[in-house]
Amino acid sequence: MNEFTIEAESREKTGKGASRRMRRQGLIPAILYGAGKPDVAMTLNKLAINKMLDNERFYTSLLELQIKGQRGKHTALVKAVQWDPMTDTAMHIDFHRASSSDTVHVEVPVHALNYEKCPGCVKGGNLDVIRHTLEVVCRADHIPDSFEIDCSGMDIGDVIHVDDIPVGEGVEIPHEVNFTVITLVAPTVAEEEPEAEAEEAAEAEAEAEAESTE
Repeated sequence: MNEFTIEAESREKTGKGASRRMRRQGLIPAILYGAGKPDVAMTLNKLAINKMLDNERFYTSLLELQIKGQRGKHTALVKAVQWDPMTDTAMHIDFHRASSSDTVHVEVPVHALNYEKCPGCVKGGNLDVIRHTLEVVCRADHIPDSFEIDCSGMDIGDVIHVDDIPVGEGVEIPHEVNFTVITLVAPTVAEEEPEAEAEEAAEAEAEAEAESTE
């Protein structure tokens, strides 16, 4: 059973003007494509789909689409979400048809765990997640929810590379270079304010002049 079931309605009108009118009505335009079948333009209920968009697994799961007035159901993956840069709300969603046996390319999130009390952070170091997602190739029904990386033993200067990350059977992270995913860097030393430095220099110069005249 699919974790996410989406109810949609097909739409005939497309274009920016039609999409704006739909959003004002509490709808989000979307499209379903792929698998050599005709594209289907749809609308989604904004409130219902926003709850799903807030769930990280929504982007790595096979979804079930039920289009009003059509027989049968469609399984698909989220291919792209267009976000409004001002309000950070979804403006358009692309779905790509996929079956459980299809080989797919998906971005999977990286989670750094247990780093708060690791040796490097205790010393004041900063954990830096270089790659927040990793591309995987696998069957659509084998997509990992996320990569949970234990950072409890990391010290300053330690690095976790992509080859250090365990993946499940049938899951591949394609790469040619063993790139860095997480690193723990030394604490940043704050530079002194220029005015403070100038004051210290002036005081030192005044002291030196006073000594020379004694």
